[in-house]
Amino acid sequence: MTQPARIHQKQIDSVITALESKVRNLFHGEGTGHDIYHLKRVLNLALTIQEQEGGDRLVIAVAAFLHDLHRIMEKESGSFCPPEASLPQIRTLLDETEIPSEQREKICSAIEFHEEYDFSEQGKTARDIETLILQDADNLDAMGAIGIGRTFTYNGAQGTPIWEPALPFDRLSFDESAAADPSTIHHFHSKLLRLKDNMNTETGKRIALHRHEVMERFVKEFLDEWAGKK
Repeated sequence: MTQPARIHQKQIDSVITALESKVRNLFHGEGTGHDIYHLKRVLNLALTIQEQEGGDRLVIAVAAFLHDLHRIMEKESGSFCPPEASLPQIRTLLDETEIPSEQREKICSAIEFHEEYDFSEQGKTARDIETLILQDADNLDAMGAIGIGRTFTYNGAQGTPIWEPALPFDRLSFDESAAADPSTIHHFHSKLLRLKDNMNTETGKRIALHRHEVMERFVKEFLDEWAGKK
Protein backbone atom coordinates (compact mmCIF):
# COMPACT_ATOMS: atom_id res chain seq x y z
CA MET A 1 0.00 0.00 0.00
CA THR A 2 2.92 2.39 0.61
CA GLN A 3 4.75 1.68 -2.66
CA PRO A 4 2.85 4.27 -4.78
CA ALA A 5 3.62 7.00 -2.22
CA ARG A 6 7.33 6.12 -2.36
CA ILE A 7 7.32 6.22 -6.14
CA HIS A 8 5.54 9.58 -6.08
CA GLN A 9 8.09 10.99 -3.62
CA LYS A 10 10.92 9.78 -5.84
CA GLN A 11 9.31 11.67 -8.72
CA ILE A 12 9.08 14.80 -6.58
CA ASP A 13 12.71 14.50 -5.46
CA SER A 14 13.81 14.06 -9.07
CA VAL A 15 11.89 17.13 -10.24
CA ILE A 16 13.19 19.30 -7.37
CA THR A 17 16.78 18.19 -8.00
CA ALA A 18 16.47 19.11 -11.67
CA LEU A 19 14.92 22.49 -10.85
CA GLU A 20 17.55 23.26 -8.23
CA SER A 21 20.29 22.78 -10.82
CA LYS A 22 18.61 25.52 -12.89
CA VAL A 23 17.81 28.09 -10.17
CA ARG A 24 20.56 27.69 -7.57
CA ASN A 25 22.87 30.19 -9.29
CA LEU A 26 20.04 32.74 -9.43
CA PHE A 27 19.93 32.76 -5.62
CA HIS A 28 23.71 32.83 -5.15
CA GLY A 29 24.63 35.75 -2.93
CA GLU A 30 20.99 36.53 -2.10
CA GLY A 31 21.19 38.59 1.08
CA THR A 32 17.63 39.36 2.16
CA GLY A 33 16.60 36.01 3.62
CA HIS A 34 14.96 34.77 0.41
CA ASP A 35 17.80 32.40 -0.45
CA ILE A 36 17.90 28.78 -1.60
CA TYR A 37 17.68 27.57 2.00
CA HIS A 38 14.44 29.51 2.45
CA LEU A 39 13.05 27.69 -0.58
CA LYS A 40 14.05 24.33 0.88
CA ARG A 41 12.59 25.12 4.30
CA VAL A 42 9.29 26.22 2.76
CA LEU A 43 9.30 23.05 0.66
CA ASN A 44 9.76 20.88 3.77
CA LEU A 45 7.11 22.79 5.71
CA ALA A 46 4.66 22.54 2.82
CA LEU A 47 5.12 18.78 2.54
CA THR A 48 4.71 18.39 6.31
CA ILE A 49 1.40 20.26 6.10
CA GLN A 50 0.33 18.30 3.01
CA GLU A 51 0.73 15.01 4.85
CA GLN A 52 -2.05 16.10 7.20
CA GLU A 53 -4.17 18.33 4.99
CA GLY A 54 -4.05 16.65 1.57
CA GLY A 55 -3.73 18.32 -1.81
CA ASP A 56 -1.56 17.53 -4.82
CA ARG A 57 1.85 16.79 -3.31
CA LEU A 58 3.78 17.41 -6.52
CA VAL A 59 2.07 20.75 -7.14
CA ILE A 60 2.69 21.84 -3.56
CA ALA A 61 6.36 20.79 -3.61
CA VAL A 62 7.24 22.48 -6.89
CA ALA A 63 5.28 25.65 -6.09
CA ALA A 64 7.04 25.88 -2.73
CA PHE A 65 10.45 25.51 -4.32
CA LEU A 66 9.85 28.09 -7.05
CA HIS A 67 7.68 30.57 -5.15
CA ASP A 68 10.28 33.32 -4.68
CA LEU A 69 11.77 33.83 -8.13
CA HIS A 70 10.15 37.27 -8.13
CA ARG A 71 12.49 38.24 -5.29
CA ILE A 72 15.42 37.83 -7.65
CA MET A 73 13.62 40.04 -10.14
CA GLU A 74 13.16 42.64 -7.38
CA LYS A 75 16.87 42.57 -6.62
CA GLU A 76 17.73 43.07 -10.28
CA SER A 77 15.20 45.85 -10.88
CA GLY A 78 15.50 47.59 -7.52
CA SER A 79 11.72 47.91 -7.21
CA PHE A 80 8.76 45.88 -5.95
CA CYS A 81 7.89 42.89 -8.09
CA PRO A 82 4.72 40.80 -7.46
CA PRO A 83 4.84 37.00 -7.69
CA GLU A 84 2.84 36.97 -10.93
CA ALA A 85 5.72 38.72 -12.71
CA SER A 86 7.81 35.57 -12.33
CA LEU A 87 5.26 33.30 -14.03
CA PRO A 88 6.73 33.48 -17.56
CA GLN A 89 10.10 32.36 -16.20
CA ILE A 90 8.47 29.66 -14.10
CA ARG A 91 6.49 28.35 -17.06
CA THR A 92 9.72 28.10 -19.04
CA LEU A 93 11.28 26.04 -16.26
CA LEU A 94 8.21 23.81 -15.98
CA ASP A 95 8.11 23.26 -19.75
CA GLU A 96 11.44 21.46 -19.36
CA THR A 97 9.90 18.95 -16.95
CA GLU A 98 7.48 16.09 -17.51
CA ILE A 99 4.86 17.62 -15.22
CA PRO A 100 1.44 17.51 -16.94
CA SER A 101 0.06 20.85 -18.12
CA GLU A 102 -2.84 20.84 -15.65
CA GLN A 103 -0.47 20.50 -12.71
CA ARG A 104 1.84 23.14 -14.17
CA GLU A 105 -1.02 25.63 -14.19
CA LYS A 106 -1.87 24.76 -10.59
CA ILE A 107 1.77 25.40 -9.64
CA CYS A 108 1.68 28.80 -11.33
CA SER A 109 -1.61 29.70 -9.67
CA ALA A 110 -0.31 28.79 -6.21
CA ILE A 111 2.77 30.94 -6.76
CA GLU A 112 0.74 33.87 -8.10
CA PHE A 113 -1.51 34.02 -5.03
CA HIS A 114 0.86 32.85 -2.27
CA GLU A 115 1.37 36.35 -0.84
CA GLU A 116 -2.26 37.02 0.07
CA TYR A 117 -3.05 38.03 3.65
CA ASP A 118 -6.27 38.46 5.59
CA PHE A 119 -4.96 41.75 6.93
CA SER A 120 -4.00 43.22 3.55
CA GLU A 121 -6.26 45.62 1.67
CA GLN A 122 -7.25 42.98 -0.88
CA GLY A 123 -7.53 40.07 1.55
CA LYS A 124 -7.41 36.45 0.43
CA THR A 125 -8.98 35.25 -2.79
CA ALA A 126 -7.44 31.78 -3.30
CA ARG A 127 -9.42 28.80 -2.04
CA ASP A 128 -7.57 25.77 -3.41
CA ILE A 129 -5.70 23.69 -0.84
CA GLU A 130 -2.40 23.84 -2.71
CA THR A 131 -2.24 27.64 -2.53
CA LEU A 132 -3.46 27.70 1.07
CA ILE A 133 -0.72 25.26 2.09
CA LEU A 134 1.95 27.29 0.27
CA GLN A 135 0.73 30.44 2.02
CA ASP A 136 0.99 28.71 5.40
CA ALA A 137 4.44 27.25 4.73
CA ASP A 138 5.88 30.54 3.49
CA ASN A 139 4.43 32.45 6.43
CA LEU A 140 5.71 29.90 8.94
CA ASP A 141 9.25 30.51 7.70
CA ALA A 142 8.70 34.20 8.52
CA MET A 143 7.93 33.26 12.14
CA GLY A 144 9.84 31.85 15.10
CA ALA A 145 13.60 31.89 15.51
CA ILE A 146 14.25 31.66 11.78
CA GLY A 147 11.71 34.39 11.13
CA ILE A 148 13.48 36.68 13.60
CA GLY A 149 16.79 36.08 11.87
CA ARG A 150 15.32 36.59 8.41
CA THR A 151 13.57 39.80 9.48
CA PHE A 152 16.78 41.42 10.64
CA THR A 153 18.60 40.16 7.54
CA TYR A 154 15.96 41.60 5.23
CA ASN A 155 15.62 44.94 6.98
CA GLY A 156 19.38 45.26 7.33
CA ALA A 157 19.72 44.81 3.58
CA GLN A 158 17.13 47.56 3.10
CA GLY A 159 18.88 49.92 5.51
CA THR A 160 15.95 49.89 7.94
CA PRO A 161 16.82 50.84 11.55
CA ILE A 162 16.53 48.21 14.26
CA TRP A 163 14.11 50.29 16.34
CA GLU A 164 12.66 53.79 16.40
CA PRO A 165 11.26 54.19 19.93
CA ALA A 166 9.66 57.59 19.28
CA LEU A 167 7.25 56.12 16.72
CA PRO A 168 4.14 54.32 18.04
CA PHE A 169 3.02 50.83 17.08
CA ASP A 170 -0.58 51.90 16.54
CA ARG A 171 -1.73 53.12 13.13
CA LEU A 172 0.70 50.72 11.45
CA SER A 173 -0.59 49.49 8.13
CA PHE A 174 0.59 46.47 6.18
CA ASP A 175 2.17 47.20 2.81
CA GLU A 176 3.85 44.30 1.00
CA SER A 177 4.91 46.50 -1.91
CA ALA A 178 7.29 48.72 0.05
CA ALA A 179 9.57 48.79 3.06
CA ALA A 180 6.97 50.89 4.84
CA ASP A 181 7.88 50.07 8.44
CA PRO A 182 9.98 52.68 10.25
CA SER A 183 12.01 49.97 12.01
CA THR A 184 12.54 46.22 12.15
CA ILE A 185 10.72 45.94 15.48
CA HIS A 186 7.77 47.79 13.96
CA HIS A 187 7.65 45.09 11.28
CA PHE A 188 6.90 42.50 13.94
CA HIS A 189 3.72 44.43 14.77
CA SER A 190 2.67 45.33 11.22
CA LYS A 191 3.04 41.78 9.90
CA LEU A 192 4.85 39.00 11.75
CA LEU A 193 2.80 38.94 14.95
CA ARG A 194 -0.37 38.91 12.81
CA LEU A 195 0.58 35.76 10.90
CA LYS A 196 -0.65 33.37 13.61
CA ASP A 197 -4.24 34.39 12.92
CA ASN A 198 -3.64 34.33 9.15
CA MET A 199 -3.05 30.56 8.94
CA ASN A 200 -5.34 28.51 6.70
CA THR A 201 -4.83 24.91 7.78
CA GLU A 202 -5.10 23.24 11.16
CA THR A 203 -1.53 21.96 10.83
CA GLY A 204 -0.30 25.45 10.01
CA LYS A 205 -2.17 26.89 12.97
CA ARG A 206 -0.61 24.33 15.31
CA ILE A 207 2.94 25.02 14.17
CA ALA A 208 2.33 28.78 14.20
CA LEU A 209 1.39 28.81 17.89
CA HIS A 210 4.90 27.95 19.06
CA ARG A 211 6.63 30.20 16.55
CA HIS A 212 4.37 33.10 17.53
CA GLU A 213 5.28 32.65 21.19
CA VAL A 214 8.98 32.70 20.31
CA MET A 215 8.53 36.06 18.56
CA GLU A 216 6.44 37.52 21.38
CA ARG A 217 9.12 36.60 23.92
CA PHE A 218 11.81 38.06 21.71
CA VAL A 219 10.07 41.41 21.20
CA LYS A 220 9.36 41.74 24.93
CA GLU A 221 12.96 40.89 25.78
CA PHE A 222 14.24 43.33 23.17
CA LEU A 223 12.14 46.22 24.46
CA ASP A 224 13.09 45.44 28.09
CA GLU A 225 16.77 45.41 27.22
CA TRP A 226 16.40 48.59 25.16
CA ALA A 227 14.88 50.32 28.19
CA GLY A 228 17.69 49.04 30.42
CA LYS A 229 15.33 46.88 32.50
CA LYS A 230 17.53 43.79 32.16
